[in-house]
Amino acid sequence: MTELAPLVRGARVLVTGAGLTGRSVSAVLEPTGVRLTICDDDPLALQRLITPATVVTTAEAEAHIGDYALVVTSPGFSPETPVLAAAARAGVPIWGDVELAWRLDRAGRFGPPRRWLVVTGTNGKTTTTSMLHAMLVAAGRRAVLCGNIGNPVLDVLAEPSDILAVELSSFQLHWAPSLRPDAGVVLNVAEDHLDWHGSLAAYARDKARVLDGRVAVVGLDDPVAASLLETAAAPVRTGFRLGEPGPGELGVRDGMLIDNAFGDQVRLAEAASIPLAGPIGVLDALGAAALARAVDVPAGAIAAALSGFEVGRHRAEVVATVDGVTYVDDSKATNPHAAQASIAAYPRVVWIAGGLLKGASVENLVASVADRLVGAVLIGRDREFIANALSRHAPNVPVVTPVTGEDFGMLGANGTDETGRAVMSAVVAAARDLATPGDTVLLAPAGASFDQFSSYGHRGDAFAEAVRALSR
Repeated sequence: MTELAPLVRGARVLVTGAGLTGRSVSAVLEPTGVRLTICDDDPLALQRLITPATVVTTAEAEAHIGDYALVVTSPGFSPETPVLAAAARAGVPIWGDVELAWRLDRAGRFGPPRRWLVVTGTNGKTTTTSMLHAMLVAAGRRAVLCGNIGNPVLDVLAEPSDILAVELSSFQLHWAPSLRPDAGVVLNVAEDHLDWHGSLAAYARDKARVLDGRVAVVGLDDPVAASLLETAAAPVRTGFRLGEPGPGELGVRDGMLIDNAFGDQVRLAEAASIPLAGPIGVLDALGAAALARAVDVPAGAIAAALSGFEVGRHRAEVVATVDGVTYVDDSKATNPHAAQASIAAYPRVVWIAGGLLKGASVENLVASVADRLVGAVLIGRDREFIANALSRHAPNVPVVTPVTGEDFGMLGANGTDETGRAVMSAVVAAARDLATPGDTVLLAPAGASFDQFSSYGHRGDAFAEAVRALSR
């Protein structure tokens, strides 16, 4: 049984963060009889709580950190956060919500333990996890989609299920050291969240935690992800690639997805049936198929799931074609690696880019896609980094910066729809002027949205509205 000793009745437990994760943690822990304290520096978040727990600021929690038997943290809190750094110095265990869910599930607190299939990577997590869930459902399995997509894992443990299709971020994995999934995949690893992890190596180590269960799967075309297979603790190790699969691999042959890892040259599905443009769609499908095959999902269910799959909002979503120009919303491409994969799906691109780069470099991105760019429209706080990279690697590509943060004010998390519409109206107008029939105007920002929009969804919605205004 997994260790639950800190959760004895009467023990004092600190929950850091009063948002969605904090509320889920509190709801699960309250019936256990522990004495809960919740800390947050956002008074509005604290006011929204409906709980008998004690409520304090993070500074107050830090001052009394030695009083707690356990800290359960929201994933956005980094190890450098003062209250967590104080807990580490004091020897107080720190769990994330996923660690708590794993331990409760292993201990049988919600019935027989589930089989966890975990997806992580810099890009493609949500699409891959959604594909995986569709494959499981098509095979008649009682599966629940959860984690960094949809509901937190803690919120679904009471639901009847045998398998969890779990998307996990690097933040969640950092705080889940005990996790040993039935099968886990690292799709890819590229520079992202370096401001949180401190280095690419630390970021990759946290991603690699999904490879320490029964089956480890990696994207073999990604050098960093592929390198993680060597040190994976899983007894079964495999990978997938866009080319022909070698022994013990999944890949593509003659337009068919092939499983040579959990079967002998098993034909899974036609690559053309995947409704996500470009190589990234094939790679996501292969990653999902690998986990599905690890739990004996038949090829027919995989093919059926992929042929009926619908791509999520703001993920290479075609908004409209106006005057021969196609406008695509890939606002979810919030880092350079994702933007590179997005641009690679189209031959001629007017690129809308910018936002918060989170410490990542755009040099390799721009150099790799320069021959596909026919124009660039830049937005957001870190737009100058992209402009400089374009001047070095794509000097002949026209670059327009129609809107600066100073023109409309940096929206941030409190931004309004009116200001977002004003930003994107100017941006789409500039992109239209750069495009010719047959081109794709692609919103693939390579950065987070919080400098000018409240979320990547807000950014994508503003883009789509501006595009629809063109067609009207």
